[in-house]
Formats: sequence, structure tokens, C-alpha cells
Amino acid sequence: MLRKFILYFVLIAVVLTSLFFTAAYYATYSEGDRTGELIKFSKKGYVFKTWEGEISQGISGAQIFKFSVLDNDAEVIEDLKKNQGQYVKVTYIERYTTFPWWGDTNYYITKVQTEKSPFKLK
Repeated sequence: MLRKFILYFVLIAVVLTSLFFTAAYYATYSEGDRTGELIKFSKKGYVFKTWEGEISQGISGAQIFKFSVLDNDAEVIEDLKKNQGQYVKVTYIERYTTFPWWGDTNYYITKVQTEKSPFKLK
């Protein structure tokens, strides 16, 4: 009887954990685009090294959009490295939760485009 109880308990725990990780990975809260000057992009962390960045969305830098990039998005990482200091448009998804090996934020960049800055008149 006790063995059967432990078996069911472990089975239910495994199923619930699997459902949680599946929902956390596939479910998104929102998605959209942000534009601004890419002011920071770096790989950081003590145990889990993750790609983190910031976009300034205002003249004074008062509005900062912080984001993460998953390690398997090599093209996005290269585009962000190449465009540091430039005005960019990023496409993102917002997840309900994050894990330490994914990044510090719930915002994950999926695409990067160079944009013309509205503040530089030429």
C-alpha cells in the first residue's frame, strides 16, 4: 500500500513538473516590437552565463527596456553585437516566467532590425 502511494506520488510530481516546464516554455504573455538605441549587450552571470541587453527608448535614457536572448538564437546574438550603439527595432516575446539558465528578464528577443534614428537629423 505504501509503495503504491509513493509510486503515484512520484508519478504525479513528474507529470506536474513536466506540465509546468512545458507551459513556461511554450506559453507567452505578450509579443511585440520595441525601438530604441541599443546601449548595452553582454553575456553575464556567475553560474549560468546568459545574454542580457538594454535599449534606451527616450532622449534622457529614462525609459530603459531590458531583455534577454536565448543561447540558441545565434543570429539574434550576432545582430545585437553588430548593432551596439545603433538605433534598432527588436521583436520580442514576453513569457510568464523565466529560469536562471534563460536570462534575467521575461522578455526574449527573436528578431533584430536596424532602424533610422529619429533623433539624428541629416
